[in-house]
Amino acid sequence: MKDGIFCDLTKLLGRVLMAAIFIQAGWSKIGGYEGTQSYMESAGVPGALLPLVILVELGGGLAVLFGFLTRWAAVALALFSLATAVLMHYAPGDQQEMISFMKNLAIAGGFFILACAGAGRISLDQLFRRKH
Repeated sequence: MKDGIFCDLTKLLGRVLMAAIFIQAGWSKIGGYEGTQSYMESAGVPGALLPLVILVELGGGLAVLFGFLTRWAAVALALFSLATAVLMHYAPGDQQEMISFMKNLAIAGGFFILACAGAGRISLDQLFRRKH
């Protein structure tokens, strides 16, 4: 079943679901730029990093969605999720923040698995691989 249609479809579904949160988050930061910048600064993260955050979230999310440079995008989003967990959500006394912290750790784990497994046959990575 490793190379079957079930695996191809589940990799595609997994990519869609994992990418959705980052595409939406990156897009919303463009519309709410000043508010996001203030929020980052209140957490001790330089607001000047916001363009990079948008690039990683939106660009990385789209790359994962379409299966383009998937392994690299997955590693970038895994590292981004870990950094976000530590910098923005680690607050042992706050249960809601700790849930977000653990969620980010789980997302990072999923991206590390995607980085190892690759995008699958329903991807731009596979399409470009066939042409070479």
